[in-house]
Amino acid sequence: SELYHPCDLQNLKFNTTDDLSVEDIIKYLPQPRVIEAFKVGTGIDLDGYNIFVYGIDGSGRHEFVKEYLQKVAKDKTTPSDWCYINNFEDSSKPRCIKLPPGQGKEFERDMDSFIEEMRTALRAAFESEEYQNQSQAIQEEIKELQQKAFMQLDELARQNNLAVLRTPTGIIFAPVKENGELIPPEEYHKLPEEERKKIEEKIQLLQKEAQKIFQKMPQWHKEMRERLKQLDKEVAQYTISSLTQELKRKYAHLEAVVKFLEEVERDIVENVSFILQPEFPGLPAPQHPHANPPVSYMDKRMDFSFVRRYKVNLLVDNSDIKGAPVIYEDNPTFSNLIGRIEHISYMGALITDFNLIKPGALHRANGGFLILDAYKVLLNLGVWDGLKRALKSKKIKIESLAETFSLISTIALEPEPIPLDIKVILIGSPLIHFILKEFDPDFDKLFKVSADFDPVMDRNQDAEMFYSLYIAQMVKRDGLLPFEKGAIARLIEHGARIAEDKQRLSSQIEKIASVAKEASFWAKEQGKSLVSRDDVQKAIDSWIFRSNRIKERIFEEIKRDTILIDTSGKKVGQINGLSVIRLGDFEFGRPSRITARVRMGRGEVIDIEREVKLSGPIHSKGVLILAGFLGARYSYDQPLSLSASLVFEQSYSGVEGDSASSAELFALLSAIGNIPLKQSIAVTGSINQHGDIQAIGGVNEKIEGFFDLCKERGLTGEHGVIIPKSNVKHLMLKKEVIEAVEKGLFHIYPISHVDEGMEILTDMEAGKPDENNIFPENTINGIVQRRLKELAEKRIKLSEQGEKDDGKK
Repeated sequence: SELYHPCDLQNLKFNTTDDLSVEDIIKYLPQPRVIEAFKVGTGIDLDGYNIFVYGIDGSGRHEFVKEYLQKVAKDKTTPSDWCYINNFEDSSKPRCIKLPPGQGKEFERDMDSFIEEMRTALRAAFESEEYQNQSQAIQEEIKELQQKAFMQLDELARQNNLAVLRTPTGIIFAPVKENGELIPPEEYHKLPEEERKKIEEKIQLLQKEAQKIFQKMPQWHKEMRERLKQLDKEVAQYTISSLTQELKRKYAHLEAVVKFLEEVERDIVENVSFILQPEFPGLPAPQHPHANPPVSYMDKRMDFSFVRRYKVNLLVDNSDIKGAPVIYEDNPTFSNLIGRIEHISYMGALITDFNLIKPGALHRANGGFLILDAYKVLLNLGVWDGLKRALKSKKIKIESLAETFSLISTIALEPEPIPLDIKVILIGSPLIHFILKEFDPDFDKLFKVSADFDPVMDRNQDAEMFYSLYIAQMVKRDGLLPFEKGAIARLIEHGARIAEDKQRLSSQIEKIASVAKEASFWAKEQGKSLVSRDDVQKAIDSWIFRSNRIKERIFEEIKRDTILIDTSGKKVGQINGLSVIRLGDFEFGRPSRITARVRMGRGEVIDIEREVKLSGPIHSKGVLILAGFLGARYSYDQPLSLSASLVFEQSYSGVEGDSASSAELFALLSAIGNIPLKQSIAVTGSINQHGDIQAIGGVNEKIEGFFDLCKERGLTGEHGVIIPKSNVKHLMLKKEVIEAVEKGLFHIYPISHVDEGMEILTDMEAGKPDENNIFPENTINGIVQRRLKELAEKRIKLSEQGEKDDGKK
């Protein structure tokens, strides 16, 4: 009954998982520290109360965090939408606008519609007959001024017997006869000099008059352009005002939007000539190496006409969110977290504008909760520092790492930072948590709440109900077959086995989930409608079979006597120790022969593994404890005069841990007293200097490892394993071991002191010391004590003889 703790089916108040409601799964989560941490972290709305969740992998941390936050988020206010708009004063510094949730998308649509209507209305206005008449009238007025000036110049020339001639290079004056004909050059040169002089004076006078007219003409043209421009503005203002007034009334409650609409109106009026160009040269479609660019790239092939500056870049749209957002960013690169400014290629350069600003996870989670993996955050360049800057400044400032490190030369934007109101939940390992806490001074200021996921949970009705609800949730989510209560019971028992404690369950719920999914598969293979206990056992056995190739090869070599392990008879100074080999998630126990040899010496216990640097520090510590135990128990009033060597035979890799220290002590005592030990019994357990046997890990795997070997060779009823008594509460052995124990074919001996183990291994009495610390002669301790005393006396005699020999010399 001590070898296995079955699940009581009466505690499971359902027949199948279909009877369970998974709504209250968090209520049964046996992680009180985590629940309180989240209650504090989500309840205190002050700076720095972000949460770091740490624990072992596979404990369901992500699922719990998402589910808990989603419940909390439902009761919170839905955050605002955010847009980026053009800054008409400085286009390199786009401005942001905050809108009520859902109105960002509406505002974006309204501005797109406004642009189309504005284009149509302006074209209609400037193509209208009224505008054409007014424009023509201004141009005709200027022409009349020019014609009047030239007519006056012609009249003045005629009065002075001169004619005005227009040439490609300007106008010239030529003398004429009384009949109005031009005087040929040869006749002109025959005129008297005095007459020619008078004609030239008249020409100079007319040239001055002409110059005055030409000096006025640029001013007339300027006035005409100004009047035409003013006309364009008046027409544009009249045309646009009706459109903007409608939007202003709609968004009158949003001062920033009204201000933007006023700026748009002014800008359109000022730049109406650009808007009216039938085909503004704009920017070409960006070059792309692929024949069929992805959709995400194609939507950049947008209209790059002048009116693009009036668009709205909807950065965050919360129209479909009820409550606060809960965002998990599984790839927290710098741009995915902080946001990015995209560029397109134009004539060999990369250019951008406010419409190419893209949001990051901080934008999407603003006003709610952001979940990040700590390891990924630290792995990506600049992300940790960027996250800290955002949390400390409470602003999201979009920056480019490439520009920061001068990796590219582009047109840069400096978008206006967006205010940040967020709770960040980091999920990581205990190691990352403690490293950040130790070495980053900002960590405690920004992550004041730590949620520690316990790797195990107490095995009570709440924990068993949590297992049941988790499986029921998975059945509905992943479309598995329903589980009978017997199948759930087997999964709970498997959880206790993983936890290596029959009084606790493992928090690595994902391992349980994997077994459950495979159990559903095997049940479907057999055409069942429900998953039974046998299906769960089949899934466990199948997983073991897929994982135990190396174990089988090792045990084959033991069976073939390539690796020497005795499981019968008695040997002096030899014992079977038990160790655990871990291969990923799979663990198995492996018997190892431990031998000890003793001779006279100076009280040294030599660990051969340590001498050849195959021993870890914990194993070396265990061997040194043996020397302390021997000296204090048997040679407290005389020198410990032996030299002993201990070794794991046929061990070709490192040895670590102190779980074999009791076996090493048994082998050492056997070698000292020349007392044979049973080879049919294997030993595991740690020892202290007082001879107490201490608990070790992997007790189930160790017992099963030796059992598998003995079963293969044939169980005789003499086989068994000695374990620490304090490990009994950890026993969750497989069914065939329990059956062998019930039949008396295999034995498990829990002990608390070295003397108990020696009695089991030798069938001799250990012996207790008298008042002089002398053990009875025919007991194990008496034989060991006598042998050590003999060695001490021989060493003293040899030492005295050596001194005499030195004196004679």
